[in-house]
This record gives sequence, structure tokens and C-alpha cells, in this order.
Amino acid sequence: MSGEEEVLVRVEGRAGRLVLNRPKALNALSHAMVLRIEEALTSWREDPAVETVVISGAGERGLCAGGDIRAIYEDARTGGS
Repeated sequence: MSGEEEVLVRVEGRAGRLVLNRPKALNALSHAMVLRIEEALTSWREDPAVETVVISGAGERGLCAGGDIRAIYEDARTGGS
């Protein structure tokens, strides 16, 4: 990967924003992405400044193709997180 974050996390006004940022892979989720999303949602759960969460996908081809099977296989094979 080119060093870009796979999930962009920010707060805009009263909305927590998550942008899945793997457009070449149709934003398919890797284990690392799921952990980053969980981290953001957990931090916003009790944050009174965040009233809603918006999830979008980078690119023009769709929100998310599901789980990245290749990445999940590699994580399982190598014991990655």
C-alpha cells in the first residue's frame, strides 16, 4: 500500500465521518480497517459532540465490496492482526 490511511476518520460539525479509502479494491474491508472503525465508533459512543455517524466510500464504484478475502487469508496465514 502507498501509505495512505485505509479509513479516514474525522468529525465535521456534529457528525463523525468514516471514509473507507481503498477505491481500487472497491473499499473491501481488511482486519485493520475493521479495528480502526471500531476504535472510532467506540470513542464517539460517549462523545456528546458526535450525534451521528456517516460512512462513505472513496471512489466512484461503490461503498464497500465486503471483506477482503485475500487480506483475511494473509492475516490468518501469518498470524497478523
